[in-house]
Amino acid sequence: MAHKITDACVSCGTCVENCPVEAISQGDTQYVIDADTCVDCGACAANCPAEAIVED
Repeated sequence: MAHKITDACVSCGTCVENCPVEAISQGDTQYVIDADTCVDCGACAANCPAEAIVED
């Protein structure tokens, strides 16, 4: 199961820095996770200071 970034995202980029498979990129208004690339490791969610990343 992939993760998703909620509207609580503050676009700090911490998730991008912590994603081992580079599944996160800048979207139109906030960062987004490519579900096909995400390996569900949880590193993004564990490091998000805004707690904006949840299981999808």
